[in-house]
Amino acid sequence: MMPSPWRTLAAVVGGSLLALYVGAAWADPPPVDVIDKPYNLDTGMTSRSITFENPTGEPGKGGQAASNLGVGRKGSPARQIEPGQTVQLCDIAGPGCIRHIWVTTAHEPGDLRALVIRGWWDGQEHPSIECPLGDFFGVAHAKVVPYQSAVHSVGQSAGLNIWLPMPFNKQAKFTFTNEGKKTVPLFYQIDYTLQGPFPEWTGMLHVLFRRENLTTLKKDFELLPLRANRGRFIGSIMGIRSMDNDWWGEGEMKVYMDGDAEFPTICGTGAEDYVGLSWGVQQTPFMYNGCCLNRKDATDKTFVTMYRWHLPDPIAWMKEGRVTIQQIAWNKGLAETQDDWSCATFWYEPVPSAPLPPMPDVDARTADTWKDPPPKK
Repeated sequence: MMPSPWRTLAAVVGGSLLALYVGAAWADPPPVDVIDKPYNLDTGMTSRSITFENPTGEPGKGGQAASNLGVGRKGSPARQIEPGQTVQLCDIAGPGCIRHIWVTTAHEPGDLRALVIRGWWDGQEHPSIECPLGDFFGVAHAKVVPYQSAVHSVGQSAGLNIWLPMPFNKQAKFTFTNEGKKTVPLFYQIDYTLQGPFPEWTGMLHVLFRRENLTTLKKDFELLPLRANRGRFIGSIMGIRSMDNDWWGEGEMKVYMDGDAEFPTICGTGAEDYVGLSWGVQQTPFMYNGCCLNRKDATDKTFVTMYRWHLPDPIAWMKEGRVTIQQIAWNKGLAETQDDWSCATFWYEPVPSAPLPPMPDVDARTADTWKDPPPKK
């Protein structure tokens, strides 16, 4: 039998064994095996879901809007979100755990970088999640590619899903903002359970977006700037736009933790090695690692979307953590290089937590994203 903290951990995340807990043991919870034993009915959870058809998730409050077919007949499945408009997706009183979020919207070139999702935990004034919608759901460069990983599943027409558990004790609040220039439709669903309360050192999901277009020569790109808190790095969606025909991916991923200064504790061997591939990057998406896009667009630039999820192989720190990746190319030997890099980085840390670094504005986010080639005649 698992020791008490790990049984509790399984209860928090429904059997997925994500290490959200860092700290001392606590009392045993009711037995919960949501994923591994779906027949177990003693979950200690209450199921809820929020959409525009039931924006509060309250019992018996769904499907009350009317369509031309009558009350309760698909009366409010979506809304049109105007430029500059922010809509609240949820404001849930805890304790609870968001289990899954699904969204779909417009997804012409640039759209998914102009739309922003933000999330707050337990009444903290600044968001713990601030990210372009596409990158939050596993789509870099605003280019939809259908694929599945342990964290995301993306449909061919921008059916966007995220599956990481998101526990909270007091409050979970999410918003959607249209920072683009046109009105877009929004369909969404947030599935969650009421349960808990969770221990003091339970990690809350944090997500940030960074982009450097171009990176600074000889300065490593930060996937995660320094976080002075306990935490666990889950991984990143990385978008690379290569500026030339050299092989760009010789740079090493590094994790600085708990007092590391000039040199890190964890140091990889190359960019494609970090995402579990070899001898270059191949368009091969897997559950915990891989690449879902490696193609040239209409501008003849190579666009790569790759990812790595540290779920069975945790990276955790007790006091502080920072994650970087180098920009090193191969051109008849190793050479420093500059390319266009972005990341949506996911990690858990307790709240209260420090504010996220500023997110690039909409012009910086949408510049030089994927351009579809003209249709064939």
